Amino acid sequence: MPTTLAAIALVVALGLAVGAVVRLSRRPRIATATQRATYEVLHAAGLAAEPLRAGLTAASAIRAVRHLRPLIGSKGLALFDAQAELALDGRGSHHADQLLTAAQQCIRNGRTSVLTEKDLPCDHLDCPVRGAVIVPLTADGTIPTAALAAITDDRPAPGLVQAALETGRWVSAQLALAELEISRARLGRAEVRALRAQISPHFIYNALTAIASFVRTDPERARDLLEEFAEFTRYSFRAHGEFTTLAEELRSIDRYLTIERARFGDRLQVRLRIAPEVLPVTLPFLCLQPLVENAVRHGLSRKPGVGSLRIEAEDAGSECHITVEDDGVGMDPAVLSSRANLGRELVDDDEAGQHVGLANVDERLRTAFGDRFGLVVETALGAGTKVSLRIPKFHPGVRA
Repeated sequence: MPTTLAAIALVVALGLAVGAVVRLSRRPRIATATQRATYEVLHAAGLAAEPLRAGLTAASAIRAVRHLRPLIGSKGLALFDAQAELALDGRGSHHADQLLTAAQQCIRNGRTSVLTEKDLPCDHLDCPVRGAVIVPLTADGTIPTAALAAITDDRPAPGLVQAALETGRWVSAQLALAELEISRARLGRAEVRALRAQISPHFIYNALTAIASFVRTDPERARDLLEEFAEFTRYSFRAHGEFTTLAEELRSIDRYLTIERARFGDRLQVRLRIAPEVLPVTLPFLCLQPLVENAVRHGLSRKPGVGSLRIEAEDAGSECHITVEDDGVGMDPAVLSSRANLGRELVDDDEAGQHVGLANVDERLRTAFGDRFGLVVETALGAGTKVSLRIPKFHPGVRA
């Protein structure tokens, strides 16, 4: 019996040992010191990149500086703009004024500066600071707008200077990416303003002309059209938000088409097929309106007789598929040989400056959702035009 118990105990012990080995083997391990050092550098860089990609402010500098210091291996690290110290991690706070003066000079002349103990006089008997390396930072690759200071308790060695220079280049690259994102956002807002400017003169003239034609013959209809026109312009010129919902965009398009049908009468036939599930989908503001206006203004208005416009929005799993199609005069497919031509495909000499280019919509879709989500245009002379787009139902950072 004792022998049996001992055997059982041995089996249990072996089982526990094997389990421990299995558990240990499943843990991620970094085998060498070089691999561990590489991991730690990349991890710190990733943590510092996130706040820097929002631009260099006091708040982002405070978050980034504690991750940047380990990259250089300095005793202290500070970030400055042209006016003030933004953040400091580690030693050197009592040298803030001297470091700021050196950083401002570095920003002005665009050159790296190496400070020694004589450049940083101090009346603190126990002051450990013996030097610093000041590196200029740029957001556009040319003119410095900020500076990085690596603080040391010894005379700055060549290794520290090189580490500070490389880190400065990396920080500048992150700031350039942040500036690019800010510029793209500004461009998006400018493009929306351009759309409004392009739409309004042409549409306002035609709308008011159509409304005026009913003032005497059908005052009630004229009043209804004025209300539709007022709501349409209110939506088009709203001051807030780069995004809207499909439901709101379609509501504005319906008002636009109501006024256009007053102009064209039975010549303009409209068919809509909208899946209710996709009405809450978020898309760039004034994204569909230009497609519909192009179809009416450039495709159907030039076609003799009756013209048809079809607008569809389908539920496609994680995406919404939208189509705007007309059976108007169409265009030469050669004009659509490149994305750069999208904005010029339907411009007549007398309409230059008023045409609402598809390039604007295409670029804003790609900026919001990625390059997979641009416009697809199918057309031929005399065969109408079909414009298709896909909208993801959910996308990070996109909110109406």
